[in-house]
Amino acid sequence: MSEDANSRIKSEIESSDVVLFMKGTPQAPQCGFSMQVVQILNHLGVPYKAINVLADGAIRDGIKAYSNWPTIPQLYVKNEFIGGCDIAKEMFQSGELVALLDKEGVPHSPAGKA
Repeated sequence: MSEDANSRIKSEIESSDVVLFMKGTPQAPQCGFSMQVVQILNHLGVPYKAINVLADGAIRDGIKAYSNWPTIPQLYVKNEFIGGCDIAKEMFQSGELVALLDKEGVPHSPAGKA
């Protein structure tokens, strides 16, 4: 991975409390897994930054190396890699995601229950 892509990924992750690397945009997700994570975050009312990996090949390849995780989407909370769609969904359904957001002081709507 190029040093440039690595530093860009790092600065994106540090620029926002919640960052989602996804295929497409929140308004037009380009894969079902990205769409599921967008729906979870929107349901929770979490402010987040979405990075469209399809728009930048260096970021698309780089984020997989950065997190050592082979798939996209990838969710970060407070600079920490949370996981992909399955993990985000499990955490949402079990209440762990809301607990993590509370612990990290990330704003979300109180209706954040599955």
